[in-house]
Amino acid sequence: MAISRVPVLASENGLSAYMAEIKKFPILEPEEEFMLAHRFADHGDTVAAHKLVTSHLRLVAKIAMGYRFYGLPVSDLISEGNVGLMRAVKKFEPDRGFRLATYAMWWIKAAINEYVLNSWSLVKVGTVAAQKKLFFNLRKLKAKLGVYEEGDIPLEAANTIAKRLDVSTQEVIEMNRRLSRSDSSLNQTVAEDGDTERQDLLIDDKPSQEAVLMEKEDRVLGAGLLREALTTLTERERKIIEERRLVDNPRTLEEIGAEYGISRERVRQIENRAFAKLQKSVIAASRALESAAAKALPRPAMA
Repeated sequence: MAISRVPVLASENGLSAYMAEIKKFPILEPEEEFMLAHRFADHGDTVAAHKLVTSHLRLVAKIAMGYRFYGLPVSDLISEGNVGLMRAVKKFEPDRGFRLATYAMWWIKAAINEYVLNSWSLVKVGTVAAQKKLFFNLRKLKAKLGVYEEGDIPLEAANTIAKRLDVSTQEVIEMNRRLSRSDSSLNQTVAEDGDTERQDLLIDDKPSQEAVLMEKEDRVLGAGLLREALTTLTERERKIIEERRLVDNPRTLEEIGAEYGISRERVRQIENRAFAKLQKSVIAASRALESAAAKALPRPAMA
């Protein structure tokens, strides 16, 4: 996909200037985004694609900052995320009913994940699914267990994490040591004057406009998946679900039963069956989005 004039972050020293530059691109309104997506999908309009990409560069930067603790250059994380964004724009189907930001999030994260894995000198992490899961979830699980101190992880916590992620306790200990060593890289100087450290360039964790947008788009995606899932139900199932679960003041089982000439218990059975069908459909559609993003990326090289 040939898209010109996309801002590039060449080095850590240019992070502030890059952030200021990409904030100049406006966030698109739903109608404009839909129109641009169709122009690119239907006619290969690269000007439309350029607008779609540049309007989401802040989203990439926000996601990339979430990977900064792996000790890799933020410029590289953003660059890889931008590649994922461009792939998302190329694959995006606006008629599916959700916004580009929600769809692109899967591609951006997949591209950055792959870069992080390929950049780390871990013999097995690129080839074993369980170790990938350990690599990206260790810090979060440590926080949940209240483990914040430096040095080796307590054995009890290591055992708990090992069981949850289906790896050995020794693998948890070794991974923790590698990740702990990477934290020190945040104190490396990145500016020519030698006074600016990597951590001085990090964006704060307060909710940004992009984060708020992502949360909103998650809700939009959920609504879109639900609408699509409702089409898999019969007319009676759909009406019962809508009147029992999708309104502020749901009707009683007795009221619905009287309308259809069936028992209260029969209404309950239909409701439960329909809800199970909805769950299955929504989960399948959500997994399909994530799988599409993951499959489009190259597999990591075997160690």
